Amino acid sequence: MEFGISNLSIIPVRFEPDDKAEMTTQILFGELIVVTDTFNNWLNIRLVYDNYEGWINENQILKLSEDEFKNLNNSLPAYTLDLVNILNNKTRNILTPIVLGSTLPNISNFIFFLNGDEYSYEGSVFDYQINKEKIIENALMYINAPYLWGGRSPFGIDCSGFTQMVYKISGIKLLRDASQQATQGETVNFISEAKSGDLIFFDDDEGEIIHTGILLPENKIIHASGHVRIDTIDHNGIFNNQTNKYTHKLRLIKKLI
Repeated sequence: MEFGISNLSIIPVRFEPDDKAEMTTQILFGELIVVTDTFNNWLNIRLVYDNYEGWINENQILKLSEDEFKNLNNSLPAYTLDLVNILNNKTRNILTPIVLGSTLPNISNFIFFLNGDEYSYEGSVFDYQINKEKIIENALMYINAPYLWGGRSPFGIDCSGFTQMVYKISGIKLLRDASQQATQGETVNFISEAKSGDLIFFDDDEGEIIHTGILLPENKIIHASGHVRIDTIDHNGIFNNQTNKYTHKLRLIKKLI
């Protein structure tokens, strides 16, 4: 078994081992992976953070020894809170832009090490104070981010990638897809009983959960639909004031904090 970590800003994970295949998710800087299979110059990987699987190009990952992988996996990571900032590989004199929600393993006094290389980062990081006010504050950092199927960054994000990343930088781990996230937390029976920061899920005509967002105060919801936006929500679902119609049908409310 092989192990690795992303030392790039964003790595696309694809459904099949082909650059033209559908992108199903992304790996951000500092996230760990386990290699489960290989095909030509492609690696089938499992992302440690959420157990999501897919294919990446072997040239886009930094290989780790099993000992270093275990050490990093057992350490308390820091999550970046700047939309974009610069990471400095001081050993190789390489600057890498990294995005909101990237992972900095074993960082201490703005310094950490990967495969013997020394990195420095002087931006803002999550302080492990978990509360719903942080969830709302962090959600608003993604406002107007364009929708991108499989995306997990402020430069392109899908609905469940948005909720996952907002909760990640708020100290709470979510699974990757909306249908998976809907299995987590405690069910809230009525929209009138829901609190700001709760997850809201929506289904299609077949009853499949296809969309999610985060409840805001005053009957509002923030979600990724075209772009990360704020709309009105009631017991029926999401009402888009621009089109003057409902766009998503309410199915489920979950409380995780």
